[in-house]
Amino acid sequence: MNSLAVLLQSKELKDITVQEVASQADVSRTTLYKYFYDVYDIYDQLEKEVLSELGLLSLNYHDDPDADFGDKFFEYIMQNPEIFKMIFSPYNTGELRIKITNMIEGVFRLIQAEKNAVRLRDNELNYFYAFWSSGCIAVIEKWVQNGFSPSKEQLINNLNKLYGQMEKIISSDPESV
Repeated sequence: MNSLAVLLQSKELKDITVQEVASQADVSRTTLYKYFYDVYDIYDQLEKEVLSELGLLSLNYHDDPDADFGDKFFEYIMQNPEIFKMIFSPYNTGELRIKITNMIEGVFRLIQAEKNAVRLRDNELNYFYAFWSSGCIAVIEKWVQNGFSPSKEQLINNLNKLYGQMEKIISSDPESV
């Protein structure tokens, strides 16, 4: 799967062959066919694995709200650099990026539901959630493209500052928003 991720950084999925993935992975085509049907199957499995891992991080946050979701989330990204370079590659379809954005939005909704008794009209909240999750993805993309610079801690600190400002807006008087 990592081999496909590397190839997807410079080519579209439709242009990648099983032989290229096998060569990149230093395995035979026969070995690759033991586990996958074709390159699309490899991509599907890659996508499922990433979403499953990120989903587990989200569930762990739900079970333990004091856990630092951001730290674990960014650590996962750092442990899988080729996959995240692929996710933000111009050759990728963008589908996995959208799914991760939706997952971040879901976590943000969960955090807000647990922290704030004040309810804004759902339509207003949808814009805040969309803004926050898309902004987080843009920051993650920039961070990955910059070789994980600044440090994970600096990035989390900056995002927490932005999140704090947004939380103030959301928890303020609904009529002022």
